[in-house]
Amino acid sequence: MVMRRLALAAALTLLALRANAHPSVSVVFDSKGNVYFSDLKQVWRVAPNGSQSVVVPNVHTHELYIDAQDNLYGEHLWYEGDATKKFDHYFWRRSPDGRIDRVVAAHEALKNELDPSFVRDRAGNQYWAQKPGGPIMRNQTVLARGTFRDIRFLTATPDGTVYFIDTFDLMRVTPDGRVSTVARALTTEDLIPSRVHNQIMGLWTDRAGNVYLADLKDNVVKRVTPAGAVSVVARSKLTWDLSGGGFAPNGDLWVLEFRLYEARVRNVGRGFNPSSR
Repeated sequence: MVMRRLALAAALTLLALRANAHPSVSVVFDSKGNVYFSDLKQVWRVAPNGSQSVVVPNVHTHELYIDAQDNLYGEHLWYEGDATKKFDHYFWRRSPDGRIDRVVAAHEALKNELDPSFVRDRAGNQYWAQKPGGPIMRNQTVLARGTFRDIRFLTATPDGTVYFIDTFDLMRVTPDGRVSTVARALTTEDLIPSRVHNQIMGLWTDRAGNVYLADLKDNVVKRVTPAGAVSVVARSKLTWDLSGGGFAPNGDLWVLEFRLYEARVRNVGRGFNPSSR
């Protein structure tokens, strides 16, 4: 029975990833304690009292960013079809009063290096990997080069230190461009080939300088200390899979979970427990 349930869950997850490429990875918070996340069909807000509402409808958004003025940003991505085999997107902003504006007009995705990045520091600098092998960019200049293999998700601390996943290793780039490896082999290769590229998904930090990552294969959140020590701080159970997370202003850890075409956020709290539900 257990093996049958595992096989079914794996098949369902595979179907979801084929349909959606990969789920959303962002959990962001405004100054009022509201939580925002995407299920790839719309963006949801969870109020401090637990009530949920759609705040940005009809958008296929993988990453979110919220600035110091509580403006919420994201993209809408869509596929034109097999005739062109092109992806297009535009970028939107939701103001605190609920107004939604397009801040970058629709255009072909993956073609414009001037596109906004949702990985930013406190000063508003934007970070991204120009290609899977780098370099790491800050705004329109090169921050760091290296012999990188397959750069995946990135995150930046408020002071401008960048962390990113290179295959299964966690890398760090200081604001002056120095590159170092924080931890190697954070997971092993998944048996489902379509999941390998995005096997380590959401990446975020806490105020103490620890880095957290959503390990899709093991279905856990792992914490990596500045010295490279790795521990499991939360896990999801069938039939939910982990894809991201973040810390609320009060210090609570929230995780983002998905299954097929559903997504949800869950407050793990501050008493991290590897067996937490």
